[in-house]
Amino acid sequence: MSIDRETFRNADEAELAELSAPDRVLGFLASHDDRAFKAREIASRTGLDEGAVSTALTRLKDRDLVEHKATYWAITDDETRLDAYGGYERATALFNETLGEEDEDEWREHAPEDPHPSRETSSE
Repeated sequence: MSIDRETFRNADEAELAELSAPDRVLGFLASHDDRAFKAREIASRTGLDEGAVSTALTRLKDRDLVEHKATYWAITDDETRLDAYGGYERATALFNETLGEEDEDEWREHAPEDPHPSRETSSE
C-alpha cells in the first residue's frame, strides 16, 4: 500500500512502521497456533477488512507460511520457514510489547504432561 508524499514527510517512524496485513494475520495465527480459522473470523478478530485478510492469506500461503484446507487457515508448523520470515519476528515483538513476553517457566508449570495428540506416534 502506498502513502502520499505529505504523509511520508510528516509521519514519524513509529507511524510508518505499523504492521502490514500479512504480518498481522500471521501474528494472529501464531498466537493461536493450535487452531484453524476461516478468513472471515481472522478479519473480525484482527480488525482487518475481509478482502485484505484473503489477500494476505494467499500471499502467506505462496510463501508456505500458512496451511489451507477447505475454508480454514492455520499457521505452518515449519519453524524454519517462520524463523526466516522477518514479518513473523515483527509480529511476535508487537504481541510481546502489547501482551507481555511469555514466561517459559510459568508456561511449563501449566503445560500438560502428555503430548498433544497430533504429536503422538501411532504404533500401527
